[in-house]
Amino acid sequence: MHVQPVTADGVVAHVVGRILDRPAGAPVRVLVDGHPSTRPEAVADALVEPLRVEGRPVGRVRCRDFLRARSLRLERGHRDPDALLTEWIDVDGLDREVLRSVVERGRYLPSLRDPDTGRSTRAGYEDAPPGTVVVLDGSLAMGRGLEVDLAVHLALRPATETRNTPLDDAWTLAAYSRYRREVRPERRADVVVRVDHPDRPALVLPG
Repeated sequence: MHVQPVTADGVVAHVVGRILDRPAGAPVRVLVDGHPSTRPEAVADALVEPLRVEGRPVGRVRCRDFLRARSLRLERGHRDPDALLTEWIDVDGLDREVLRSVVERGRYLPSLRDPDTGRSTRAGYEDAPPGTVVVLDGSLAMGRGLEVDLAVHLALRPATETRNTPLDDAWTLAAYSRYRREVRPERRADVVVRVDHPDRPALVLPG
């Protein structure tokens, strides 16, 4: 593999190209995964307009709107790194209401629970016409069994990850260390972007 320096727009263009390479009439479920400091939500947001310009309907969904109920995800306390890694995201809910639903029922639920209150958002279903691209962002989201077609990982070196983590969130570093060791997101992802220097991203390409 080799590393190719690109611009932020180049990253978006590369991912959009990978999406458009897939059959136009079929839904495409895309996950943008990365440490919070890499701002996976910003990359996911940036994909929306170029895809719409290409005539693809887009559904924008966030993992943080599909967290498990607070009583479940915080059962072992607010700062348990193992729970953060394995118990926070409502994988069954995301698969059922979004990732499978867009394929099987032609619709998806944009949100399930308010991440701050844990209460239902009472959101209604959105239609997913043929060729809809669901763009999902999250952290620690790979290797959980989410039914996605294209996974993008925004990669950091451990030292950068530590430097970018606020002191109050230092407890999360154990979860990210275990994530790298057990999930190996850079090997699992379809697209890997190194973002240790956010103004100088680089694609990791095979060959």
